[in-house]
Amino acid sequence: MNKPSYPHPVIAREGWPFLAGIVLVSIVVSVWSGLASIPFWLLSVFVLQFFRDPARVAPDGDLNVLSPADGRIVAVEEVRDTYANRDALKISVFMNVFNVHSNRSPVHGSVQAINYFAGQFFNAALDKASLENERNAMVILTPQGHTVTAVQVAGLVAKRILCYVKPGDQLYAGQRYGFIRFGSRVDVYLPPGSRPRVAIGDKVQATSTVLAELPDTPADPSE
Repeated sequence: MNKPSYPHPVIAREGWPFLAGIVLVSIVVSVWSGLASIPFWLLSVFVLQFFRDPARVAPDGDLNVLSPADGRIVAVEEVRDTYANRDALKISVFMNVFNVHSNRSPVHGSVQAINYFAGQFFNAALDKASLENERNAMVILTPQGHTVTAVQVAGLVAKRILCYVKPGDQLYAGQRYGFIRFGSRVDVYLPPGSRPRVAIGDKVQATSTVLAELPDTPADPSE
């Protein structure tokens, strides 16, 4: 039986202070001038939609790699996964300010490592953002023995990466584990032999979209 990805309010808790603040300002300005309050109410609507966080159900499949974020595919390529020291297939999801920004685990497994790297704030849609922007890397080992790395990457206006897990934690596929504020990307590094199910330009949804399928057997750890 599939699990909902995260039992939580429809509006992400990370957004409650922002939403409360802008709504309060909108009300105060409305008392003074209804016309002047319009921009503030529009900003309130923007904050409301930015921090929406709908529950999702993961499709069946032990080898499925689920999208960790809502957005658009900007990379499907073979690269070096420096976080797990291996060759890998990288699939990148770019989130604009109109996408849901909560991040979900792409696979079921145990967290092996969490590493934060300070960096720049280039446009997250650019290739160099993966290696030069502020980022947080999570390495997961699946029950089948596959290593999957998910990297939260800050964007041009994203100034806060939030990650709520630590090494040793057990995650299920689609479980909410973090949040990035205001435009960003998530890179997923998969073992060689993984079969991509998306292409550049595709729109994806966290948890409900399958990015790829893992190989039937794990790669040799020495490779």
